[in-house]
Amino acid sequence: MTQPHKDLRAGSTTVAIPQLGFGVWQVPDDEAFIAVVEALGVGYRHIDTAKLYHNETGVGRALVQSGLPREEVFVTSKLWPTDFPDARSSFNASTERLGLDVLDLFLLHWPFPEQGRYVEAWEILVALRGEGRVRAVGVSNFEPAHLEAAKAATGEYPAINQIELHPYLQQRELRAFHAEHGIVTEAWSPLASGKQVLDDPVIGAIAAKHGVSPAQAILSWQLALGNVVIPKSVTPSRIAENFDVFGISLDAEDMEAIEGLDRGMRTGPNPLEFNG
Repeated sequence: MTQPHKDLRAGSTTVAIPQLGFGVWQVPDDEAFIAVVEALGVGYRHIDTAKLYHNETGVGRALVQSGLPREEVFVTSKLWPTDFPDARSSFNASTERLGLDVLDLFLLHWPFPEQGRYVEAWEILVALRGEGRVRAVGVSNFEPAHLEAAKAATGEYPAINQIELHPYLQQRELRAFHAEHGIVTEAWSPLASGKQVLDDPVIGAIAAKHGVSPAQAILSWQLALGNVVIPKSVTPSRIAENFDVFGISLDAEDMEAIEGLDRGMRTGPNPLEFNG
């Protein structure tokens, strides 16, 4: 099955990232192994992990267990800000835990602006890409000022910015900045980490209209916006359900109705204030 993808800038070339991925935040290592094996079996070809999640080893084991050729699975990991001063060693440790020589995407996990080290860490990521250690590099939870500082230091914007994004936090201004500067938007917490959004009557009506679940309706909205999206689940039925979204087509009325739900509600920290 050919899945939709987005092109990430990677120096003078581009790297294709599957638009629908599988996240493993807050999933213990052994459970991550089981969930990722399940996800790869269903058809996911994009796995998102991080050092902070303490499950890179389980993800790596799952990649081996799947039997899939390495080039068929897109793997992302992330650098935690306390490791920014030693970014290269932390990157090497992540690849070792994953059992991979080359990562597809490596991100700065948060800017931690008061620490003031994200620019030098970004320079190291760009260097690692130049050395062939990682195919594309980007960031997570960056705001325009952070993105501009990264560009000023290296002459290029991050290829992708992974941000909290769901119907109650639609990040229109940041998405517009991304579009203007060729940065791909990736959504974490795409279902707002709980039932509040899933139980919204507007989402429920759209889901009923298309004969799908509320989660499927939201993921279809994310894909229609052009976002890369990484839902998370450890339940096999939910893993399969979240992947079964490629045939759903929301119409303009659906998109407008969801657009009206934005209320600026965060489930995680504000990147301008979060420093660990």
